[in-house]
Formats: sequence, structure tokens, C-alpha cells
Amino acid sequence: MADQRTCLFWEVSAPMLDHGDVTAGTMMGLPCLRVSGAFFASCDHRSGDLIVKLPRHRVQQLIQAGTGKPFAPAGRTLPRMGS
Repeated sequence: MADQRTCLFWEVSAPMLDHGDVTAGTMMGLPCLRVSGAFFASCDHRSGDLIVKLPRHRVQQLIQAGTGKPFAPAGRTLPRMGS
């Protein structure tokens, strides 16, 4: 199942890789996308959750609405969208 989740992430990410500043990579062992070297999206291959970097106020809105969950590696909060 993990391979299917990772494949889906790369499939939906493919159009973004056409932009010159966007590259594929890893973050903490998870597949991720970077723009100008900075992480902006990832997929947790264990759960299938989408992890995105958003402004703090938007993260708080998503968590309060119940549509996002906190994800805080190294103390920086990011929302996890999904199950």
C-alpha cells in the first residue's frame, strides 16, 4: 500500500515538476517537492497523508476546522491532510 500512496503523490505532482524551480527530493525519508530548495509538499507513505507547508494562520484554521492535523518536525507546525 505504501508504494501506491507514493506513486499517487508523484503522479499528481508531475505537472509541478515542469516548473523550473520545483524539484523532487526527500524530507525525513518521505518523498517531497521543493521550490528553490525549500520544502512545500510531501506524502507520508505510511498513512497516505498529504503534508503541505502553509502560513501559520491557515494551518490553525485547518486544524480548528478538523480538516488538518498538526505535523511538527523540529518544532515547526505543518498540517497533515488526510486520514
